[in-house]
Amino acid sequence: MKNRLHPFLAALALALLVAQPLAAREPVTAIPAHGVVGIQPAHLTPAFWLERLETPDAVLMDRNAIQAQNTRLWALDGSMHDLRALPGTLDAGTVRALIEDLSERPSSGRWDVEGRPVPDTVLDAMVDNLALDAIPASQPTRHGLVVHRAALRTFPTAQRMFSRAGETDIDRLQESALFPGTPVVIAHESADGDWLFVVSPRYAAWIEKRHVAEGSAEAVFGHVDASPYRVITGATEHTVFTREEPRVSQLQLDMGVRVPLADTLPDQPVNGQHPYTAHVLRLPVREADGSLGFAPALLPRIADSSADYLPLTRANLVAQSFKFLGERYGWGHAYNARDCSGFVSEIYRSMGVQLPRNTSAQAVSPALEHVTFDADDRATRMAAVDQLQVGDLVYIPGHVMMVIGRVDGAPYVIHDTNGGSVLDADGGLRSMALNGVSVTPLLPMMFNRTESYVDRMTSIVRPHVPPASSR
Repeated sequence: MKNRLHPFLAALALALLVAQPLAAREPVTAIPAHGVVGIQPAHLTPAFWLERLETPDAVLMDRNAIQAQNTRLWALDGSMHDLRALPGTLDAGTVRALIEDLSERPSSGRWDVEGRPVPDTVLDAMVDNLALDAIPASQPTRHGLVVHRAALRTFPTAQRMFSRAGETDIDRLQESALFPGTPVVIAHESADGDWLFVVSPRYAAWIEKRHVAEGSAEAVFGHVDASPYRVITGATEHTVFTREEPRVSQLQLDMGVRVPLADTLPDQPVNGQHPYTAHVLRLPVREADGSLGFAPALLPRIADSSADYLPLTRANLVAQSFKFLGERYGWGHAYNARDCSGFVSEIYRSMGVQLPRNTSAQAVSPALEHVTFDADDRATRMAAVDQLQVGDLVYIPGHVMMVIGRVDGAPYVIHDTNGGSVLDADGGLRSMALNGVSVTPLLPMMFNRTESYVDRMTSIVRPHVPPASSR
């Protein structure tokens, strides 16, 4: 363990050094017909796990504590961007550094979705479209709001590229996604004029210009702070269809998105429909000249939403996670879905807790209660596994899982994974090819032929407990 022993491990670490370790790295002899070890039909229902919680509705952090933790996140975590703290002007060096930190020309081969090598001419054109020489020496800081769920890209291109022929899921140019109402700072424009390099609270990358409406800082942050509002608590919800205002028709809103309510008359139609069966939202729209406007839209009352963030409880953590069960894995929020770090982020976001975008930042964030591990410290790893709680986030290189409970003392996790392997009866590595939001036991999961997930744990993060330094 690096530098310190986390308090929740200290008491048991010595005893477990000499105790019989939990089973791991053992071949799995009982593989069910569906091929996913340790899983029965009941395990795929939230009720199974909710019934095992001792204090399901106990509030783990109240709203004030969550706000304090979020404030620390923006202050201490270098992966986050406090847009309100940015200066009124941006210099060329700052903008260029942001772009070059992300948009690095691939040093190895790339293939397209048909398995054909991507020519150097395509990569050269992609780099040229960055228009780095066009960055002004100084520019006023411009603000905007995202108006649709939109991809964040490594380069200003929608072309998908892969690191090997035959791969079609892990698009190496896909970074993340932004959601309606997300504030951004507009730092640069591509040479073709179709893309913007934006800095959002959790990520800086390229987004298609058509998804961003530019407005004053006052208008942008006024929308972000506006009350009253609704918080989307379903996996994905949509505004109703409207022919009258297509810019907000059937707009997707993902879990944790906060949307202000519009100030409208309760007995007057909204976009041709009476609003009494819906919540009237105030959504940002992009005007013909690219400027920021706002339009009302209806969110059906039957949609899964709340007047505020959900209480941070173990019951809500489990219930929210299961709303994504079975969704296909989407690297960088591709496929209109999400990946492992996006999955846990949106669960916690529905309760008001912010997390960094990527696993690499989540696992070590100085604003979150976490413990890290040395490569060969198996005894401490097993002590940590014994102490896992519902809602804990378990990290291995490139992946994160959330603990949902135990069966016969063994921890189970829910995670959005594009893989998942175990050892078969002959000791061979057997892929379960999960490729979606899945429930699995933790201990049988294998990182490779000789190392389990437990062997490769890099960190455990407990977002629902304030760091010791802040208590």
